[in-house]
Amino acid sequence: MNQDKPEFDVLVLAAGLGTRMKSHLPKVLHPASGRPLVDHVLRSVAPLRPARTVVVVGAGAQLVEGFLAGRGIEFVRQDPPKGTGDAVRMARPLLAGSGRLLLILSGDVPLIRTETLEKLLGVAANMGGGALLTARLAEPGAYGRIVRDPMGRVERIVEARDASSEERSIGEVNAGVYALREEPLWGELALLQPSNAQGEYYLTDAVEALSRGGFPVAPVVLADPQEMAGVNTRAELADVAGALRGRIAARHLAAGVTLVDPDGVWIDDTVELAQDVTIHPWVHLEGTTKIGTGSVIRSFCRLANAHIGENAEILEGVVANNAEIGNRSHVGPWAHLRPGTRLGEEVKVGNFVETKKATLGRGSKASHLSYLGDAQIGEGVNVGAGTITCNYDGVDKHVTVLEDGVFIGSDSQLVAPVTVGRGAYVGAGSTITKDVPAGALAISRSTQKNVAGWVSKKQEKRREKSEKKV
Repeated sequence: MNQDKPEFDVLVLAAGLGTRMKSHLPKVLHPASGRPLVDHVLRSVAPLRPARTVVVVGAGAQLVEGFLAGRGIEFVRQDPPKGTGDAVRMARPLLAGSGRLLLILSGDVPLIRTETLEKLLGVAANMGGGALLTARLAEPGAYGRIVRDPMGRVERIVEARDASSEERSIGEVNAGVYALREEPLWGELALLQPSNAQGEYYLTDAVEALSRGGFPVAPVVLADPQEMAGVNTRAELADVAGALRGRIAARHLAAGVTLVDPDGVWIDDTVELAQDVTIHPWVHLEGTTKIGTGSVIRSFCRLANAHIGENAEILEGVVANNAEIGNRSHVGPWAHLRPGTRLGEEVKVGNFVETKKATLGRGSKASHLSYLGDAQIGEGVNVGAGTITCNYDGVDKHVTVLEDGVFIGSDSQLVAPVTVGRGAYVGAGSTITKDVPAGALAISRSTQKNVAGWVSKKQEKRREKSEKKV
């Protein structure tokens, strides 16, 4: 039975109600570091190339199946939930007859490592019954205890609620991850009885039956017991998310990223950072965010699904969602780039500027206090402070076009749809409602009128009014 790379199937148990999460969302879909729990589990397995992957669903089945659709995953439903042994039995019609190993793990153990699973499968390949992961804990608590036979193999697993006082003193516990031979396993599962305090069908009873039936099961002790951590409460979700955050930070540090305070950043597992990126404290990087070489992200930024080019600088307090920022561009502080924003190279978007579905060409600037929505802005455009693109008429959105080299004076309103032609100027304080030809100056102001002596006359009237009151 020696095999360097044993063939195996994967069975992920994801049918639990997760009642202690107190949520309408299925437990395995709760996110940790940017991925649902079950996604972390499946990504740990994927590099090992399983022959088939089956997920057992129950509560919220449609949501779980919908999230995992398109990945070549097969599903079986367990309804009602009657224990882990019953959950595994649900997969027999799909998997029976293959003669492979079956890797069984829960959908709420996001810290399990690919290397650990590879080691487990390697040991299982040399055993008649398979292998399972265990951990040695100073305080084993509610975990099932591992009882070994004289050969050091697993004799049985005793659930804590069913254990004697002597068994509860055992420090080696079941980690809940198994690699078992399918053919003998199906036979033992068919004979399971719910003879326990919970009235459930325990997979652990099948392990004991394998051992008794001449199919020995080997224990594989985890070097890091944290890998077995499951999630049943919001507090446990926060714990595993913190552990994942530490792993993610370590990975980026090793790859040449500077994290000024590794404990003070939140980086999703889905984020890509190039070498020589610098991330300051209190930054959130989410979703499919990508940041190019040499770029700097300063404190209090939140970037979600944002693509940042090389040598860009994102100053304090920037929020960018589904936006692109080109090479050597500068954004912030306190700018808001909403979905559809596309900044070219060497663009400057300064403090208190908001953009939405706006493109800014190379070298264009909107340095402060502007709203640019549904705007197509060319290269080398200067947008003065207080400029607004008036893009919404109460029913439809309209586009403002500023061609290359346009200069927009401060406190201007551009009432879309409107185009300002190449190289044109708009005088400060103007409201532009018509297209401006290339090279023209557009001014839209009321005529200024100066009333001589107005202030002194106003003050005299105030004094007279005050004297009458006395």
